[in-house]
Amino acid sequence: MKASATRIWAMVLRYGALHRRSLLRTFDVFFWPVLDLLVWGFVTVYIQRQAASQPAGSSPAFIGSTAGFLIGGMILWDLHYRAQQGMTISLMEEIWTRNIVNLLVTPLRRWEWLVATIVYGLGKVAVIALVLGSLAFGLYAFRLWDLGWGLVPLLIHLLLFAWAIGLVTAGCVIRFGYAAEVLIWGIPFLIQPFSAVFYPVAVLPEWLRPLALALPATYIFEDLRAALAGSPSIGWAHFLPLAALNGLYVLVGIAVFGWLFRTAQASGRLGHLGQD
Repeated sequence: MKASATRIWAMVLRYGALHRRSLLRTFDVFFWPVLDLLVWGFVTVYIQRQAASQPAGSSPAFIGSTAGFLIGGMILWDLHYRAQQGMTISLMEEIWTRNIVNLLVTPLRRWEWLVATIVYGLGKVAVIALVLGSLAFGLYAFRLWDLGWGLVPLLIHLLLFAWAIGLVTAGCVIRFGYAAEVLIWGIPFLIQPFSAVFYPVAVLPEWLRPLALALPATYIFEDLRAALAGSPSIGWAHFLPLAALNGLYVLVGIAVFGWLFRTAQASGRLGHLGQD
């Protein structure tokens, strides 16, 4: 166990060292989350001002709460997206630098590699959450921490779902190389319209709702809106059902990753990643 912890920590330090040596990599960590917050934040400011200028009876209070839903949804979605990327981009770093073969000849095990990417991703998510939370408060007076401890289960399930997706996309990258790189950015945005990030499930057509309800992210963002609306027991009420659903997704992700890894290994593709 001590040897495994040492190898995991060595990989975390390796990924951290990439930021120390490349300002562009560090810049990329903050650029898109901050840009998203600015765009969505200023859109909500515009919505609030438009509501304030409307005649009586236009329900500006509703518009104001909707603005909070948009900012909160954007922040949590970006954390989910960065957690998923933390796993797959770490893998792509090994392909881009043609370091896969070097890792394969070390005692590093697959699960240790995955744990290292998760720990590294958690660090990135924590930093991004701090930056976005501070900017949201400073620019828009939006206090994500007002959710209190109800935010904890939402973040736990959000990260678990992100890692489940990350396992699948990482497996595809290992099996298909550069051809699967688009999945790193594409899959999260493919499921976003069905995850009720910026609107409730009730907005979707009835035939799409079963798909939305099959995604853990849907319940997370529905809970977020309920919490921002003042529900006191948010997050914990659905904790066990969401844990079961997320557990299923994680198990599927592990199975798919293992299968694709073994397939790439058997075909000889694994040793040639980044060489073509």
